[in-house]
Amino acid sequence: MLKEKEHRATNGLFVLLVGLAVLAMSIIGLGAANAERDAVVVAWIILIGLVCFAFGGLFTVNPNDAKVLTLFGKYIGTVREAGLWFANPFYVKKRISLRIRNFETAKLKVNDNHGNPIEIAAVVVWKVVDSAEALFEVDDYQHYVQTQSESAVRALAQTFPYDAHATGEIALSTHPQEVAKGLQAAISERLEKAGVQVIEARISHLAYAPEIASAMLRRQQASAIIAARAKIVEGAVGMVENALDLISQKSLVVLDDERKAQMVSNLLVVLCSDRDAQPIVNTGTIYQ
Repeated sequence: MLKEKEHRATNGLFVLLVGLAVLAMSIIGLGAANAERDAVVVAWIILIGLVCFAFGGLFTVNPNDAKVLTLFGKYIGTVREAGLWFANPFYVKKRISLRIRNFETAKLKVNDNHGNPIEIAAVVVWKVVDSAEALFEVDDYQHYVQTQSESAVRALAQTFPYDAHATGEIALSTHPQEVAKGLQAAISERLEKAGVQVIEARISHLAYAPEIASAMLRRQQASAIIAARAKIVEGAVGMVENALDLISQKSLVVLDDERKAQMVSNLLVVLCSDRDAQPIVNTGTIYQ
C-alpha cells in the first residue's frame, strides 16, 4: 500500500521574483538586440520560453489542503504546508482537501437483531489523513466513504435489537452512546485502507418500519403499563404490610385471619385501582 510521504518543495515566492526579473531582462535584451544577429534573438526568445515554462511549476496550497505530486504515473510526494511553492513543471499536482467533512446516509430499511424491520440513518464526520491512500488505494474515496458507511450502518442494525427485552441488553433505542461507539469503530475499520479517519459517527434517524410501527407502539404502551402496574402493586403490598404491623403494635383492633384477609383485599383494591374508591359506611357491627 502507498503511504503518504512529504515532498519538500522550493519556496515559490523566491522563484517567482527571480523568474520575473529574468523575464524582464529577457524582454529588454530582446528589444535591444540587433535584428541581424539571429542567434542572439533566438537565445532571448528561448530564455523567455523557458521562464514561462518554469512558471508552470508554481502552485499554491491553501490551509487544510494538500497537493499530491506525480510524475508520469509515479507518486513523488505530498505538500501540506500552506503557501506558494515551486516544483518540477512536469509534476502533476492534484488537490485534495484535508478539511473535516460530514454526510448523512440515506434512510436504510433493515431488520434488527430480532427480525423487526426498522428504518435507520447515521451521520458520519470524517477527514482525509493520508492523501496517498485516499487517491491511489481506492477509485473514488468520497464515494467509498459513503458506500462503506452505509454498509456499516446495515451491519450494526442487524447486530442489536431496536428495544431491549432483557436486563443489560444493549439496544439501538436505549443505548445511543454504546451504539455510536460501535458504529464509529466499524466504519473506521472499513475506511482505514482509504486513508480516512472517522471522527464521529452517530445514529440520526431510528424508527420502526411503517408496516409495523402501530403494532410496536401498542406493544411499547403495553410494556409501560405492565411495568407501572407492577410498581403500583409492589408499593401497595408494602403499605398494607405497614398498616397491619401498626395496627398490631398499637393494639387498636384484634383481627383474626379472616378479617386480616378481608382488610388486605380491601386495601389492595383501594391502592391498586385506577379510579377513586367509593367507600361504604357500615352502620352495624364489623360482622354485619
